[in-house]
Amino acid sequence: MLSQKTSPWLRTFVPRPAPAVRLICFPHAGGAASSFRALAGLLPETVELTAVQYPGRQDRFHHPFVTDMTELVDGITEAVVPRLDRPTAFFGHSMGATVAFEVARRLRPRFPSPLLGLFASARKAPDACRPTGIPFAEDDEAVRGFIHELGGAGVEQLEDPELWRLTLPMLRNDFLLAEHYRYAPGPPLTCPITAVAGEQDARFTPADAQRWASHTIGAFEAHSLPGGHFYTEERPQELAALLADALERLAGPLVPSRPLTRTVG
Repeated sequence: MLSQKTSPWLRTFVPRPAPAVRLICFPHAGGAASSFRALAGLLPETVELTAVQYPGRQDRFHHPFVTDMTELVDGITEAVVPRLDRPTAFFGHSMGATVAFEVARRLRPRFPSPLLGLFASARKAPDACRPTGIPFAEDDEAVRGFIHELGGAGVEQLEDPELWRLTLPMLRNDFLLAEHYRYAPGPPLTCPITAVAGEQDARFTPADAQRWASHTIGAFEAHSLPGGHFYTEERPQELAALLADALERLAGPLVPSRPLTRTVG
């Protein structure tokens, strides 16, 4: 198993000396760990944000894409286990919410209630995920159109031919990962789930958010913030405030803490 210091899967942009809570963040399709860099600096000093870096992008550009969701989840789970040395929560945005949910399911048999909570952002509940029918595999313009529809910083990639050429394979791979995902029924999580949506996001409505409640026997909340599908980019300060408040309610006062002692089996 790779150590937490050498794992290619994880990035900590703002290390905290003695965090009370670790927040592990999972990027959207076509996204990278750096999409959470700004959020890391906005959280309280007692919250350390660690972001997942999927293969095939940024400093993992030469690593082959993972084309199978099970393989992706297994790799991340192996990397995450050493980071459970203190209270930990997951935040997943768009496709990242699905990945975070599946990693949480992998952890559930190892540790009773290993997570403080799961924040599922801008993504339908696992049992409600359906294929879009968009021909991502063979139609470049379908990929381009879908990015336009979602909005966010990714739209800028469409304007630069060289950048588009470099990012198209990554976008296609990730969209297909999300397209081919199928939920396998199983026991619900035991940690609380918080669903977060952008108020103008037509792809994730309040009704979609409520459906996440069936995936935990713990508490459930739903919140919305101003903005569209990428409200995370538009309102990072408000997202940071929401997360800090929720983490404090889940973990208690956010004061520096000693690492937890766990036996990893």
